[in-house]
Amino acid sequence: MTVVRPLPETGSIYLDARGGDRALRVTWHQESSIVVLSLWRDTVCAGSFRLSIDEVPDLIDVLRQTLTDAYDRAADRLHAVDSA
Repeated sequence: MTVVRPLPETGSIYLDARGGDRALRVTWHQESSIVVLSLWRDTVCAGSFRLSIDEVPDLIDVLRQTLTDAYDRAADRLHAVDSA
């Protein structure tokens, strides 16, 4: 039987946009200098990825830039509709 451990105090859970029982857990493990990204279905961990703390700023930059680009494209489309 799989043992589900409680989420560490330094972590978050994000529910999948598709709904259902999927979630992403992000946990910081200071003692190991890693961040663990784990995929969950109900109470079962379906997979995990260990990211070195040195790589976290790069991941944040990618997410930030992608969000900025998406916002800019949406603003351009809105401006084009308003101008028509």
